[in-house]
Amino acid sequence: MRIGVDLGGTKTEIIVLSDAGEECFRTRKTTPRGNYSDIVDNIVELVSEAEKETNSQSSIGIGIPGSVSKHTGLIKGNANTTELIGHDLKGDVERMTGRPTRLANDANCFALSEATDGAAAGASVVFGIILGTGVGGGIVVNGEIIPGLNSIAGEWGHTPLPWANQNERPGPDCYCGQKGCIETFLSGPGLSKSHDPVGAKGPTAKEIAAMAALGDAAAIRTITTYERRLAKALAGIINVLDPDIIVCGGGLSNMDNLYTRVPELLQAYSFSGPLETKLVKAKYGDSSGVRGAAWLWPLD
Repeated sequence: MRIGVDLGGTKTEIIVLSDAGEECFRTRKTTPRGNYSDIVDNIVELVSEAEKETNSQSSIGIGIPGSVSKHTGLIKGNANTTELIGHDLKGDVERMTGRPTRLANDANCFALSEATDGAAAGASVVFGIILGTGVGGGIVVNGEIIPGLNSIAGEWGHTPLPWANQNERPGPDCYCGQKGCIETFLSGPGLSKSHDPVGAKGPTAKEIAAMAALGDAAAIRTITTYERRLAKALAGIINVLDPDIIVCGGGLSNMDNLYTRVPELLQAYSFSGPLETKLVKAKYGDSSGVRGAAWLWPLD
């Protein structure tokens, strides 16, 4: 058995997988805020419940909204759940559960899940992207996460939008301190802002997609712009990494038109065509992150 924990800002989900990838148990609890110890206690309680329900003792993998310093083992300062910063989450969970534990960035867990037994199973080089409230990414090569020397490999959301038009420069402010990051254009809030630049309470990304499907001209223009920006951003990845397959997750990945329009647009921006790289929707959807955390312990 393998336990996977998806530690999110609002909820913490746990899953138990068999060697065959079968789901044996799953539940979730609200993620405590404001106190690191409460977050650890919550994880420990979930692990205890999972092991009791499955009558097993399992390895633990945890997907976190951040990364771990290779030098100190502590959570780095880029964690969205700020209570984790500077703490040894791996060591604390191991100490309190007595179970071997591994940590990885949540986007890396997503990519690992889809590369292991999801939409990218069998592919050698996989780039997993999350298009949601933020924009994240992870790289898996031959079944192994590539975290990078600084534990930031795959963070394409915080690179500039390639081939930006004049009206896209210098671009919106990003919380990372830069302007014009891909995340500011391709996230859900970025899509909403693109549709209604001055509206304080404009339509959400989901609402814009629904409006476009019903033939709303303004919404169609917004989605068309989004598709072209996504193609530019992914072409930059293809020109550097040249993955076999790109797997999309997050709320915006549910826009089915992306999987027909974006591959067509990619041809104009990639260095060499015709492209063989596939663009596909995640097999496990919102469950990919927690499944990938469990797969941090691969089969022997």
